[in-house]
Amino acid sequence: MKMLAGKKALVTGSTSGIGLAMAGALADEGADIYLNGFGEAASIESIQKDLKAKSVSVDYFAADMSKPDEIMAMMADIESRHGGIDILINNAGIQHVSPIDTFDPKLWDAILAINLSSAFHTIRAALPGMKARGFGRIVNIASVHGLVASANKSAYIAAKHGLVGLTKTVALETASTPVTCNAICPGWVLTPLVQRQVDARMANEGLSLEEAKHVLLIEKQPSGEFVQPEQLASLAVYLCSPQASQVRGAAWNMDGGWAAQ
Repeated sequence: MKMLAGKKALVTGSTSGIGLAMAGALADEGADIYLNGFGEAASIESIQKDLKAKSVSVDYFAADMSKPDEIMAMMADIESRHGGIDILINNAGIQHVSPIDTFDPKLWDAILAINLSSAFHTIRAALPGMKARGFGRIVNIASVHGLVASANKSAYIAAKHGLVGLTKTVALETASTPVTCNAICPGWVLTPLVQRQVDARMANEGLSLEEAKHVLLIEKQPSGEFVQPEQLASLAVYLCSPQASQVRGAAWNMDGGWAAQ
């Protein structure tokens, strides 16, 4: 029997990068997977096919995680069609880099909506069913920037600090229940979001691809290596396991030594 057999997992932002790796790892342990995210129809169909090959049920929900009405409609749809969820991975996120005095207010609002408020809406909707069924695992994908700050990322850092705080609050509110809530705080992971920052270094500083990666990493991440999505996925699987029932309110950084400095 696989560790998460019979469990149902919603992973937001799961059509690429960290979220996709987490969906795959949860499916490997027997969890049915509900995908969410943007992408071409053919690509999403291919992802679903690959996951179904792991002998689990798979569904896809196209809710825009910046829009509360769409989030709540998705959660209600999952409840009516599948009987709710046991595992919630809040992974959807966007980024924008700019000094605060030139930061576009619309982008501030979008980053807060997707990186922080969407987790509030999904948790709020998922908790009653988790409590009623006697099992729940909530894993919020924060960032090392939920623990420490960097310049020119005011909205992202505000949102990720907020997500860590939300995690702790939910953990306290559910401490006497079979529901746990924790955060994972990755350092640099070579996701599409980070690749854009690598590309900007190449363009602005005349660097090669490998040079731009090295410069980006070594400024913050002492290991000099990217965290792999599969490594984060393994941690998420552990946090969803019965063995992690007393891990509550943790902000678990996997960051190559970044926050240790």
